[in-house]
Amino acid sequence: MKYDRARPLLLTAFSGAAFFCVVAGSAFAHSRSESGSHAGLDIPQIFHGEMVVMSDYRSGIIDLASRAVDTNERFRRMMNYAEIQYSYCLWGRMPGSVTDEESPFNECAHAYLAATKAVLLSMREMPRERAAAGEIISAVDADMVRRGLALITCRFSGEAFNTADIVKPRWSGIPFHVASMASLTGLASLFGLGVFALRRFSQPKAQSSE
Repeated sequence: MKYDRARPLLLTAFSGAAFFCVVAGSAFAHSRSESGSHAGLDIPQIFHGEMVVMSDYRSGIIDLASRAVDTNERFRRMMNYAEIQYSYCLWGRMPGSVTDEESPFNECAHAYLAATKAVLLSMREMPRERAAAGEIISAVDADMVRRGLALITCRFSGEAFNTADIVKPRWSGIPFHVASMASLTGLASLFGLGVFALRRFSQPKAQSSE
């Protein structure tokens, strides 16, 4: 009986995830922003092996950058782009977004990590942040050598970015990427269970007749 009751809910959750992917894929047919004018600031490329390590240090880099005092407009625009790209890439929560070049989220991961690297390198020129930024750069370099990631590339490794061009995930590719599809299906299932529980507990209990 419990299985029979849960089955429609699970099917609804899976259908919801699939519908989301189809609709999103239609809305964002291209991974790049259609309005990208390339009139912003250029952000140099980041290699695949490099971004794997950079992702481990991202939170520390952004935390240091958010406390920076001697900033300029260029720095603030790169910082803003890094944060916007991070949110477009679902805050790096999708499995394989950094390590798997076949992930629909890999290109947008390249974008926010390339911007994060640009922010870090910019802080080398700031008097108050120079020392802390240098320590992070040294740690990143050491990690890349220790893990043998310096020469690892992928199809997006030669791609530069621009703050005027938002890189969006390839939503239409999600149904064909097992890890991404499973993750979104799981989220949809949790959402469906939450709605089910909320509706169940919000319904008034039937009073027993005397």
